[in-house]
Amino acid sequence: MSVGYNKIKKFPRTFNRLFGVQVDQFEEILKKTEPEWETKIIRRYKRPGRPFKCELADMILMLLLYYRSYTTQIFISYLFGIDDPSVCRIIRMLEPILAKIMAISKCKKLSREEIENLLVDATEQPIEKPGKGQKPYYSGKKKRHTLKTEIRTTIKGRIVHVSKSKPGSIHDFALFKQEPPLSPSSRAFLDSGYQGIEKIHPSSEIPYKASKNKPLDREDKEYNRALSRVHIKVENIIGDLKVFKILQDRYRNKRKCYNLKFNIIAGIVNMKNGFSPV
Repeated sequence: MSVGYNKIKKFPRTFNRLFGVQVDQFEEILKKTEPEWETKIIRRYKRPGRPFKCELADMILMLLLYYRSYTTQIFISYLFGIDDPSVCRIIRMLEPILAKIMAISKCKKLSREEIENLLVDATEQPIEKPGKGQKPYYSGKKKRHTLKTEIRTTIKGRIVHVSKSKPGSIHDFALFKQEPPLSPSSRAFLDSGYQGIEKIHPSSEIPYKASKNKPLDREDKEYNRALSRVHIKVENIIGDLKVFKILQDRYRNKRKCYNLKFNIIAGIVNMKNGFSPV
């Protein structure tokens, strides 16, 4: 049994469901990857014989299938007709290249339109229970060990910033303060986890919170509903990220590689939504 790009691309709907991208989007990724792969891998490969048992297109499919389904690498090796150590080695070699061509650039200069309105939210993902130093990773909100990552998007849904992933016990607002500050001219839309942000970024919109002695009036409720209709866009983008099960299921890989994978998938989601990843 063997799955190959030339075979599976004839079924566009199945291709999208298996790998998380359309055929034309995959070909765009392949086109950008080929020169980097040739320069950084093929020309520097010093082992005798054929470097790899399959074509570059099939190797990228392996990585996307791994991200999309988060199945075991031995299962992927069976589908593509190679051994599972080769799948691990291919993914490890491809990720830095895809990070260069797909990941969100931290030095990216935003246009004036993109700076004016930004949506901010954080997402948590369960991880394997750490062998040491478990307490910082335990999230009281999720009741398990997690990693937390903040993303910032434009009002149109373009991801413009992905934070460094932190242990799950960190508060959303504390994570925000550890990242580069927003431009003073930016109007930020956030959820109720960012109470007090007005002190460091006055142009912020957060929901009103009811208290025992001060329930919300009609205007407050209408404001919260209007803000929710805007903020739901960043939550939808987080949903797009989690289409790739490696960002939704319990994370089994090394934590030091988590942010690299998150950034690659953020770039893929940008591309799928019609935005340039870099």
